[in-house]
Amino acid sequence: MNTLDDAGPLEPFVCDPEVTDLLVNGPGQVWADRGHGLERVEAELGGAKAVRRLAQRLAAACGRRLDDAHPYVDARLADGTRLHAVLPPVAVNGPYLSLRMFRARAFTLPELIAAGTLTPGAAELLSALVAARLALLVTGGTGSGKTTLLSALLGLVAPAERIVIVEDAAELRPDHPHVLSLEARTSNVEGAGSVELKDLVRQALRMRPDRIVVGECRGAEVAELLTALNTGHDGGAGTIHANSPADVPARLEALALPHGLDRAGLHAQVAAALRMVLHLRRTAAGRVLDEVSLLRLGPDGRGVRAVPAWCAGTGAGPAAAELAGMLRDRAVAVPEVLEAGRC
Repeated sequence: MNTLDDAGPLEPFVCDPEVTDLLVNGPGQVWADRGHGLERVEAELGGAKAVRRLAQRLAAACGRRLDDAHPYVDARLADGTRLHAVLPPVAVNGPYLSLRMFRARAFTLPELIAAGTLTPGAAELLSALVAARLALLVTGGTGSGKTTLLSALLGLVAPAERIVIVEDAAELRPDHPHVLSLEARTSNVEGAGSVELKDLVRQALRMRPDRIVVGECRGAEVAELLTALNTGHDGGAGTIHANSPADVPARLEALALPHGLDRAGLHAQVAAALRMVLHLRRTAAGRVLDEVSLLRLGPDGRGVRAVPAWCAGTGAGPAAAELAGMLRDRAVAVPEVLEAGRC
């Protein structure tokens, strides 16, 4: 386990391959997610001071400082695990510690079907979207499986295509022979040396990519991604947090407008650059693909809206025929799920 060998009382959960997230809510509570939501687990942490020392050891392993002067840290451990820690007095009942485990091998679509995330018909539809090189956004809440699904989809890209991935923290590890990953960098303790996502997107454009992927869009990099996808780079992808596909246009506005892109310009770029929204939802039974939507201009010819093409449980939606036509235009077979049912 490398960095996490010294996880102390948390080690049994860290070593459990079913655990995706491990949360410490102060010295008295530990919660684990094994893919079916959070559940309370028993672990003797040894008090607040012991949790503080554990958090500081993990932060130091990332080369980061965690103390009274810098009471929180967000970092990636050497094995890819995401670490977030907050110390008192900022953490009122803390220390708080969050670990998002890294899976060294990407899931395949058959594995996601077995896990209940996808139906066989949905997997066929997603494979068609990748083959047609339709640019897409994977959306959902925290822990809904956005990175997991996107990694699996990137593994379907033709082996000869060059994928350049830009991320805040390197989490996407698709099973593909031609992948280059760029990772943002925070400033050091002197406040210098930061490298932002928007800068890396510009660098990615110079690396002869066939597909550009932004692991998670959180701000100005949205505008850079849209610009990249509007320069002939079909089949790009990204992830964003959104409550539903219908909320995606507003979410893109919230991310891009503060950085100088006006609303009309944003919607024009979205309509030209992005085609699909794949929305994931967390349920009591696990993470599921809830909806596949097509982004299209509204009746006024300006505002972009997400129109369902396929919904879990009900099948083809209002945009199914349009999506089927787009697949045919790109010489990709139309999946049966676009022919039956109605959202």
